[in-house]
Amino acid sequence: MISSEFDTIAAISTPLGEGGIGIIRISGRQAISIASKIFHSPKGINLQNVKTHTIHYGFIIDPSTQERVDEVLVTVMRAPNTYTREDIVEINCHAGYITLKRILDIVLYEGARLAEPGEFTKRAFLRGRIDLSQAESVIDLIRAKTEQAQKIALEHLSGRLSIKINELRDALMRVCAHIEAYIDFPEEDIDGFTEEEIIKEITHIKDEIKKLIEGYEEGKIYREGLTTAIVGKPNVGKSSLLNALLMKDRAIVTEVPGTTRDIIEEYVNIKGMPLKIVDTAGIRQAHDLVEAEGIKRTLRAVELAELVLLVLDASRPIDSLDEEIISRITQKRLIVVINKKDIKNKEFQLPDFLKNKPTVEISALKGEGIEELKELIFKTTISGKYEQEGLVVTKLRHKLALDSALCALENALQSFKNKEPLEITAMFLREALGFLGQIIGVVTTEEILNLIFSEFCIGK
Repeated sequence: MISSEFDTIAAISTPLGEGGIGIIRISGRQAISIASKIFHSPKGINLQNVKTHTIHYGFIIDPSTQERVDEVLVTVMRAPNTYTREDIVEINCHAGYITLKRILDIVLYEGARLAEPGEFTKRAFLRGRIDLSQAESVIDLIRAKTEQAQKIALEHLSGRLSIKINELRDALMRVCAHIEAYIDFPEEDIDGFTEEEIIKEITHIKDEIKKLIEGYEEGKIYREGLTTAIVGKPNVGKSSLLNALLMKDRAIVTEVPGTTRDIIEEYVNIKGMPLKIVDTAGIRQAHDLVEAEGIKRTLRAVELAELVLLVLDASRPIDSLDEEIISRITQKRLIVVINKKDIKNKEFQLPDFLKNKPTVEISALKGEGIEELKELIFKTTISGKYEQEGLVVTKLRHKLALDSALCALENALQSFKNKEPLEITAMFLREALGFLGQIIGVVTTEEILNLIFSEFCIGK
């Protein structure tokens, strides 16, 4: 929480560790004056007198000892044309924990306070430079695991979702204003919608909200990835499949059953969709405590998985252990992966239950059929909403607000059609407006803001 609009905040804005450049960011009314106290320019430049958006070479000096701390480049950016709409100074120094911490300590000693997680972006929102959905997209942009996820986050940051929500709110406000005007002045002849036009407009807004809701599952996958468990009995090629998908030797592969004894997790990019692949221990009767724990974790991973790749060994017939594993995953979204197709046994036959499931034949060791598997994974999980609409909702908070807005609109429409008092219809319309407003921050609370920005790193 920002304790005062006059506070000047500072933080290290680059990852800690050795590197070429590290950045300390300062934002607030005292940002430039604090920086000028600790910056020494060989040319005698005073930062308080320089033009906005200029970079200056010099040294950071510890005012208490007059000792040089580091050679730096300092960028001065004056309000309101900055990220936070406040004065901002960024000190570019040599990256290294000691150097960065020492400069930050000097900045804090001179009057700044340490920024809280996401406070720079929170100030950008509170000062109206971006709305709440745009602020949330900043963290999505930072955490994007694929180019497609990065593209969606960047579109949200540029305001595409905000524009859509504002269009819906504007349309809803026009309907609401007409109804409320009629409530206040029933005797007056007020130009506006007919009853049929009101029903048509509310229905149209409902349909547009439904489209956004329908795209959530796809948007969530692009943003968070799809947790996918590779499941099967020992030695069917699960680890070989993981290595083939990753195109590197991540898992140990041997002919000894039970080699994988723990959960191995990796991300793979499938046509812009981040897939969190979980290679699990083979499910069988455990021979020792370690293997038993691995199998226990496997069953837990299967329970949590959003997609299961069931690996079957085509070189031998389906047996009772395969059938036991299949019985555990009957309710999961499932793709059947028939491995070792190059040495397929004539007696291998899929159980009837699996014949209507998406199926692909591969040879994990030879890398055959892997591209077909990736294509099948994509088609099985992605509906194409983003390609069709060019916009998807990625956050649960937005989806819940849209659900509530849709429910309120359905109540309003039913009330209006049933000829109930118009005050009831107007009440439901106002509820829908409020829920839509929550997405972009027109309607919000400090609790919601704190929850959203607590996900950010300090310095952003």
